[in-house]
Amino acid sequence: MFFSKKKNTEAVENMDLDAVMKKFDRESNTRVWEGVPKIIINCVLAVFSLFCIYVTFFATWLDTVRLSSFMGCIVFVGFLVFPAKKGIQKTNSMPWYDIILLIVGSGSFFYHTANAMTIINQGSRYELHQIIIGIIGVLCLLELCRRCVGIPIIIVALGFIVYALGWGLTNPDMWRRVSVFVGKVFYTTTSGVLSTPVNTCAKFIAIFIIFGAFLERTGIADFFIKISNSIVGRFSGGPAKVAVVASALEGMVSGSSVANTVGSGSVTIPLMKKTGYKPEFAAAAEASASTGGQIMPPIMGAAAFLMAENIGVPYSNLVVRAILPAVLYFLGVFITVHLEAKKEGLRGLTKDELPRFLPLLKKTYLLLPLIILIALVGSGSRSIAFAAAIAIIAAIVVGIFNKEDRITPKRIWEALAAGGQGMITVAVACGVAGIIAGTITMTGLANVLINGIVALAGDHVIIALFLTMLCCIVLGMGVPTTANYCIMAATCAPILIKMGVPDIAAHFFVFYFGIVADLTPPVALAAYAGAAIAGANPMKTALTATKLAIGAFIIPYVFALSPAMLFIDTTAPEVILICITSVIGMFAVSASLEGYLLHRMKWFERIASLVGGLLLIYPGLKTDLIGLGILAAVVIVQLLTNKKTDTVLQV
Repeated sequence: MFFSKKKNTEAVENMDLDAVMKKFDRESNTRVWEGVPKIIINCVLAVFSLFCIYVTFFATWLDTVRLSSFMGCIVFVGFLVFPAKKGIQKTNSMPWYDIILLIVGSGSFFYHTANAMTIINQGSRYELHQIIIGIIGVLCLLELCRRCVGIPIIIVALGFIVYALGWGLTNPDMWRRVSVFVGKVFYTTTSGVLSTPVNTCAKFIAIFIIFGAFLERTGIADFFIKISNSIVGRFSGGPAKVAVVASALEGMVSGSSVANTVGSGSVTIPLMKKTGYKPEFAAAAEASASTGGQIMPPIMGAAAFLMAENIGVPYSNLVVRAILPAVLYFLGVFITVHLEAKKEGLRGLTKDELPRFLPLLKKTYLLLPLIILIALVGSGSRSIAFAAAIAIIAAIVVGIFNKEDRITPKRIWEALAAGGQGMITVAVACGVAGIIAGTITMTGLANVLINGIVALAGDHVIIALFLTMLCCIVLGMGVPTTANYCIMAATCAPILIKMGVPDIAAHFFVFYFGIVADLTPPVALAAYAGAAIAGANPMKTALTATKLAIGAFIIPYVFALSPAMLFIDTTAPEVILICITSVIGMFAVSASLEGYLLHRMKWFERIASLVGGLLLIYPGLKTDLIGLGILAAVVIVQLLTNKKTDTVLQV
């Protein structure tokens, strides 16, 4: 088979993909356990997954008990899995200080669990030892976050903590400020570590992470690549189109842009280079497509669950509204790689290089768990957690019938262990994001930021959108999807809401621009990971990826200024018109950026195409007619000056 593991290894020229993941994805930098210790650690992780399932479906505990015990387990397994430093790790080694951090860190949260009622009855009057325990818990959580998430979010969190203790809290007594701060961020469920982000993680995200672990073991990722290749691989620049389609599909169930880039990029990037794409473009195409996977329903990097909680709308409602913007984004990337292929005269894959389509159709049953999940969530008849549980059962059943990746009791246990490990990073990031959000709330910093930007923007919404975009890109650098959205929802979304942008549009806006931080220099982790596989210049790759992902910079402005793209206050005919004109508009914008339509474009043609495309993307009959007129003029000029036989319509 073309996509066998052996050939995949040959394609990347024996590159150590684990090394690439460890370099650009902190979540992949784990301790090395072998033999009996590995079995014990996997058992602990699997039991933790079972604990999460039990708590989700059967436990009737107080929120304080449920969330503090959840975070206690997270800190415990977190220090078991993640070492203090990146790089080569000693096998079966855990330093004494990590053992201490594991005990005191998890013990702090378990203390909260054991004394929940006492602490609740105390109100805001905390004993000295309780304050010390809270400080230890917060510090250990921050250290674990540094290990598994990275430095950027720690810098942001420490900045807000210093502000709170130094200026934000007005009590003149420093110890009193510390007491108030620790009480709000550690011992309450309304703000801080145990607030909405961790609550949502424990209730919904955890079960979906477990589902993803089971789905991975059905071989669905390999199926996505194969089916994408059989459909679009033969066309001009086929491997790049495969990267776009496969990443869109993988993004439906994945929560990491870096993992997506390395996973599918290990296959697609070498093939893109083989067919003639420059290394920087090949890496950028994969990175932009993989990053776009974070905005693809139904999972959306697990941020969709948090967004539903924050806005107070059904999860299924959000998923439907996210479809058109996500499709437009991937369409923009797809069109750009197609135009690049036409401009450079790149071929597709030969018939011998392609997997056969008909045999792949026999494996469409692998999609059954995902279809069941979408159907149950969309119907609204069952809870999100119930839908995920049924999807897990479906994944196990499907895996039993898959001869190539058959699920056995051992692999079920491995999936539970992988699910337990996958929860660590998300939960820790949510906990630290809760600290940031809680700090913003208790100090009133949110109002200061909102009032400052609103005053600076005046009555001009577009200025507020631009300033908010800059805040999102800066704050989102190096921060995982879920925590990214938590920070944006607390700091940036209220700014747009105050300016009159609908709640859903405002939250989608900040979510999109938080995501593109993975492509935007200087902290473009997905682009850098792709560059490592391609052997390309990292900065050139990041800049090219930014160009390819232009849809992510345009579309949020459109639905913020005209929420009809999110199906807000619109009708079915208007939605159909929006879809048609937006597709044409993305084509025009992509052609402008690539400098190629029917043939290479002159500078004035590119400007006209860009203007016409933007007018078409912006919902409205007047702007659509003007945009169509401009684009028609560009096409006519191209036809009159076309000296080539091949056109963009030829695939």
